[in-house]
Amino acid sequence: MSGTSADSIDAVLVDLTSNTPQLLATHSADIKELKPEIHALACLGENEIHRMCQLDRELGLRFAQATNELVAQQNLCAADITAIGSHGQTIRHFPPNGGDEHAYSVQVGDPNTIAQLTGITTVADFRRRDIALGGHGAPLVPAFHQAVFEKPGFSRAIVNIGGMANITLLTGDNSPSSLLGYDTGPGNALMDSWTNLNLNQPFDKNGLWASQGQVIDHLLQQLLDTTYLSQPAPKSTGPELFNITWLTEHLQQQAEFSAVDVEATLLEFTAHTISAALKSHAPVVRDVFFCGGGAYNTALMQRLETLLHPMLIASTAQLGIAPEWVEAVAFAWLAQQTLEGRPGNAPSVTGASKASVLGAIYLA
Repeated sequence: MSGTSADSIDAVLVDLTSNTPQLLATHSADIKELKPEIHALACLGENEIHRMCQLDRELGLRFAQATNELVAQQNLCAADITAIGSHGQTIRHFPPNGGDEHAYSVQVGDPNTIAQLTGITTVADFRRRDIALGGHGAPLVPAFHQAVFEKPGFSRAIVNIGGMANITLLTGDNSPSSLLGYDTGPGNALMDSWTNLNLNQPFDKNGLWASQGQVIDHLLQQLLDTTYLSQPAPKSTGPELFNITWLTEHLQQQAEFSAVDVEATLLEFTAHTISAALKSHAPVVRDVFFCGGGAYNTALMQRLETLLHPMLIASTAQLGIAPEWVEAVAFAWLAQQTLEGRPGNAPSVTGASKASVLGAIYLA
């Protein structure tokens, strides 16, 4: 798994022989030097096809290397592994808008290369079948959340705060039709970009910098007026909308501002969009479990705790999987679904016309 932040490849070794996934080992491989090109391909640019294909191949090599390193660290061999579930690196995501037949989502990280260099069957390209069925192809993890985190008779929400943030609502009745999930807006992406631009650091650790600033109320309101936020589900978004250029356009309407106050405002923006989405489903939701890198942003979590009171908030570690590894485990689970011919999408979440087996299988 490599997410919107494009900082690293997260690889996990998962035992899926029981109903509860067992996370056996983890490995993270740095890809920060590829980050500028990954983010550049999210926008229109020169010689795109050549650059995309080169990145596809390079990330295929990197994903294979990360897999081989993890397997070797555990004193295993390729024959010990059933399959690799490779999400790849999203470079563009344009979901259907008003029934657009030309919606698409592009992930790179060549699965042919992964299967060849690891000797392990690889499952990839999870999103496009859902899009072919009229869905958004995202988010895909709610089906995993329901299978693994739902508790009969208890209503709860799972919130993933990666580059974007998304929520999953679990009613406790284990019914596919009652499952709901969608992207609430930006998670870490805007905060990370602004920190990198102003401090030359990849992210604001623990939200320390943001906590030193003051929220710019009129800027916050401008951001909250973004049309996407008021649209009904199903919906999904990404850095194609919420990016530094979009932020700069809003900042140009400000008479003056300080960089630290902008960071504080971006943190508040993320907290408000997540809490507003969750509150819109109250009182159904009482317990909220957070995962993704944002779960480790102390200032953000403190703000969410205040905004969501009296909801009880905790980490997915209390449900058995540490926050930073949930998505990688989810794509191992999705690979198993594909190999066993079971659906991986949730139509009530993505808007697809029906449930379907997802992805393509690249045999070792």
